[in-house]
Amino acid sequence: MNGQMQIDPLARRQHTISPDTPPAFDEARLLDTQRAFDSVAADYDGPRGNNELIQRMRGTLWQAVARELPVGSRLLDLGCGTGLDAAEFAQRGYHVVASDWSPEMVERTRDRAVAERLTPRLSAVHLGVQQLHLLGGRFDGIYSNFGPLNCAPDLGAVAQECARLLRPGGTLVFSVMGRICPWEVAHYALRRRFGRAGVRFGRGVQSVGMNGHTIWTWYYLPREFYAAFESHFTLDSYRALSLFLPPPYMVDRYRRRPARYERLGRLDDRFGGLPGLRDMGDHFLIVMHRR
Repeated sequence: MNGQMQIDPLARRQHTISPDTPPAFDEARLLDTQRAFDSVAADYDGPRGNNELIQRMRGTLWQAVARELPVGSRLLDLGCGTGLDAAEFAQRGYHVVASDWSPEMVERTRDRAVAERLTPRLSAVHLGVQQLHLLGGRFDGIYSNFGPLNCAPDLGAVAQECARLLRPGGTLVFSVMGRICPWEVAHYALRRRFGRAGVRFGRGVQSVGMNGHTIWTWYYLPREFYAAFESHFTLDSYRALSLFLPPPYMVDRYRRRPARYERLGRLDDRFGGLPGLRDMGDHFLIVMHRR
């Protein structure tokens, strides 16, 4: 698989910020986000990054990729974190290039590939989603889990580069943080933190704190997100993730009454793809195909 991954240092388009991005957003904010994830990489496989609710959502993306793409396909992981998804797919027989804007996360992914003897099928590269113009090769599918694309300053440029990297008919499977999360609104409103309750409804980039750092984040309705990809991709489906279940940062609720919350999880499974309901939830899972 290493032969499929090429970083082109002479790429013509060296920009990482779209000319249409508001001037308030700059390289320093990209580095803010990088430092935030660097700061948690060492323990991201623990409750912060891989608790029971996260793993449930993770499994939904795994199922979607497996439905869309046969074993042996070449996959690109955007925002790989510590490589849990990439390792899972490599173990199943996929060939994966895992990328992340956080160099510490990339190192964790490389360490995982070595420890699990996956290096023939899993390689990792330090590359942000705003730098895809530097990546060469051709892929059958591209996936991204838990919102790395919410940190992309130019989503249209990401869509264009995904179209370049995918074979015709290739598949995108993305898990994206949505605008309407009823659990989050209720959680913060009941604590009279009304600004935090409404942060996802803000237009443009929002500052979200993590571990004393800032993650600069855009939130989307599914139709807003798809609009950036529509000229290159057809929409296959989208569904809510953690609509009836609480968001992963409320995992303590789940742990106090797991049987009750598993019943809510079954409601997510059954109704999360219905019109109206699929526009809500902590995340949404969207599947698209290259035209």
